[in-house]
Amino acid sequence: RGKLNPRRQAICDKAFLKFDDDGNGWIDAADLKGVFDASQHPKVKKGEMTQDQVFMEFLQNFGDTNKDGKLTREEWNEYYSAVSSSIDNDDHFVQLMKTAWKL
Repeated sequence: RGKLNPRRQAICDKAFLKFDDDGNGWIDAADLKGVFDASQHPKVKKGEMTQDQVFMEFLQNFGDTNKDGKLTREEWNEYYSAVSSSIDNDDHFVQLMKTAWKL
């Protein structure tokens, strides 16, 4: 899989910057507060996991490759490069991003 083309990179950047509120170059729990709510997760409700554990699991599934609890722009782009490789149409990819992240 290669790099994102300029149009796809632009929409990925827009989504990343939406969540990197403090501009530190990564997305963490503080950045996603109000967007990612784990309180209603079934395992949290059953007392099997904490909200923090659910969030860490979400990050790891999303591409937190070094498991530090943060998504760097590089990890974000790697994840979306993989997603992008399975979507032939740029318009479809852009729409997917707009819908997923309410851009």
